[in-house]
Amino acid sequence: MSGRTMEWAARANHLGGLPRKVVITAIGTFAKAVANLLNTTTVHNGDILIRLVRSRPAGVPLLTVSNHMSTLDDPVMWAFKGFPICDAKLARWVLAAEDICFKNTVLSYFFRIGKCIPITRGGGIYQEHMNEALDRLTEGAWLHTFPEGKVCQEDAPIRRLKWGTASLIARAPVTPIVLPIIHHGFEKVMPENYAFGRRPPVPLWNQEIKIVVGEPMEFNLPELREMALSQSRDSSSSSGQWPRNILGGLNEAAQKCLYMTISDQIRTTLENLRNFSKSYAKAEQ
Repeated sequence: MSGRTMEWAARANHLGGLPRKVVITAIGTFAKAVANLLNTTTVHNGDILIRLVRSRPAGVPLLTVSNHMSTLDDPVMWAFKGFPICDAKLARWVLAAEDICFKNTVLSYFFRIGKCIPITRGGGIYQEHMNEALDRLTEGAWLHTFPEGKVCQEDAPIRRLKWGTASLIARAPVTPIVLPIIHHGFEKVMPENYAFGRRPPVPLWNQEIKIVVGEPMEFNLPELREMALSQSRDSSSSSGQWPRNILGGLNEAAQKCLYMTISDQIRTTLENLRNFSKSYAKAEQ
């Protein structure tokens, strides 16, 4: 994809910000109904997320990462009680699959004013819209990603992560606060294979949604860069297509080592949180 799809609609001053406020409020109201009226939602450590969304240091971006259980994870995972889901200024930016959310002009406009950034699957970590996501982090905004890259409704270990999230962490001028989140139950609210291999037309009800927020992760990027340089010295793998003018001039092999290391740390943290959430759920029963 060349250029940035309908980027003008994603600007905060588009039509005085009114379309964004209307859409964020409507989506938030819908999500609250799904999470708290139709279903039962419990959250562990939700205060950490609320605090970081409302009052982190000026200019410091927030990057939340989570597993991906259904097409409803976002926005419903932000609809637990006490969270400012209808506040358009505080609302997250989120990476969204272009082939699902941006199939036509109407959908593209809707998701754009809803603070979604289209990502082309298979388009690589240096595609133009990843630069747009980087711009949002540079502005100190909150961005959410699903680093597994696609929905998985099985109760299974976190899969190998795509490198896009790691690249954003490494490339951001101010290293973002990275907050891991694990959730269960959305696969029952919006199952992928409900009838004839399709999702239900509306969210299902009388299900339990559980959300567990972890502790902020820390990345010593200067040390990780040095380690990546050291590990990549013996590697000759290069496609010649990766930029060399980023991350202090790291070559392609070093960039790959760096992104792999960061991704592995996130995956391990998410998996540990997933295991904690299961034992936490059992203890509550």
